[in-house]
Amino acid sequence: MKNRGIFGVIGLLLVGTVFGAVLFSGLGWVRPALGEVKIGSETAPVVSVPADIISLNNTFIQVAEKVTPSIVQISVVSRAKERSNEAFKFFFPFRDDIPRDQQSSGSGVIINKSGYILTNNHVVENATQVEVALNDKRKFPATVVGTDPLTDLAVIKIDATDLTDAYLGDSDSLRVGEWVMAIGNPLSLSSTVTAGIVSAKGRNLQLIEDRAGVEYFIQTDAAINPGNSGGALVNLYGKVIGINTAIATNGISGSYIGYGFAIPINIAKVVAEDLISSGKIRRGYIGVSISEVDASTAKAVGLDKPTGVMVQSIVPDGAAAKEDIKEGDIILKIEEKEVTQPSELQSYVARKRAGDSVKLTLYRDGKKLERYVTLKAPDSTEKDTNRPINKKDSGEKKESVKELAFDDIGITVTNLTAEEADKFNVPAGIMVKSVKNFSSAYNQRIISGTVITEVDRKKINSVNDFEEAIERKRGEAILMKMVDSDGNTRFVGLDIPAK
Repeated sequence: MKNRGIFGVIGLLLVGTVFGAVLFSGLGWVRPALGEVKIGSETAPVVSVPADIISLNNTFIQVAEKVTPSIVQISVVSRAKERSNEAFKFFFPFRDDIPRDQQSSGSGVIINKSGYILTNNHVVENATQVEVALNDKRKFPATVVGTDPLTDLAVIKIDATDLTDAYLGDSDSLRVGEWVMAIGNPLSLSSTVTAGIVSAKGRNLQLIEDRAGVEYFIQTDAAINPGNSGGALVNLYGKVIGINTAIATNGISGSYIGYGFAIPINIAKVVAEDLISSGKIRRGYIGVSISEVDASTAKAVGLDKPTGVMVQSIVPDGAAAKEDIKEGDIILKIEEKEVTQPSELQSYVARKRAGDSVKLTLYRDGKKLERYVTLKAPDSTEKDTNRPINKKDSGEKKESVKELAFDDIGITVTNLTAEEADKFNVPAGIMVKSVKNFSSAYNQRIISGTVITEVDRKKINSVNDFEEAIERKRGEAILMKMVDSDGNTRFVGLDIPAK
């Protein structure tokens, strides 16, 4: 009996040991030995990657490796300045811990082994101190060689050796849908690379408040953020085709929400060459104020479709004033390049210098004309591009207050008084008294308080003249010349419904 008791105890101990081992192992309380640890499947996945996908992947890698050494980080101390336009922002982060100055950072592209770096004007604007950090972690103080606020570009220089300069491509050959990479230093994170496509070309965001500003931005969905300003937009050939400049933002976070914008490198090349060689810009101007040709305006002047840009006014003593170019002309081409919006013409001229000659193909009174214009440097008259050229004697004015409403186009007009004619500096015309919301006139951005002086290039002296012009063009369109209270003129096309 005693032996059976001993054997019973031993049996219970063995069962307990086995049960405990199983329990502890099942609950994870017993760790396996290092040699017993197996992670991941021992069978490789059977995935066939197409050769072109592998090639594309390697292309991104090679471009990043090739271009990144030419991208620098720029730290700036500058005098504080308020920024405007919340819908689109120049992007670089601020620190507000300096009471009178502000510290910001941006990016730049080395464009010359001698130490010249291309960046944005708004990165170094009002700078009192500029420092450049290279991709290899070396740091150098920098001097501002020159700036061009009208394109938001600038050139700075460092004294350094063993620099990697970027290859600058041809932004004219860029196509919507093409793969691009944005390389810079967003949010103070050095050497960041993102990828996307060219979403659009020729964007004008009205970021540059000066009327002579040049905006023809490349739009991309490659992610860019504050700190990318001055960095490179690169194609898959490793060529810099743009200088990253602005982002679309909700105005609250100030960060990327889907689209970024870059200055075409073909514009940047000319600016950089001028700033490096002379420290100033030698850009030439045609000397005209222009606007897009919409469907109504095209119909009014006899074009088959909306194309070209309309000359709204001519700068006194400007380049165009010396040639046979008139208000109301449509510029169809510059050289052999067709233009369909003002920014296209501006961007082309921005690459030319004062003294260069350009050929313009014009449309006037149903005919195509060619005119050669020698570009001029801007002077004080450039500020008055939208003002009438000649101040004419007002002569005797009618005091009639006759008023007439044209409900089918949504406009009510009255005769000008002598005082109103003097105020607007026009010899004659009619006043727009009111515009009906969502009417044809409303959709053409005609506003009350402006004066109509011409219809289809014929002077309008009274409401009766205007009525006759409307009736003659029923079922067609008219072209009106309008003047606002500041003296700015513009041509407006307006569809006239048939009765």
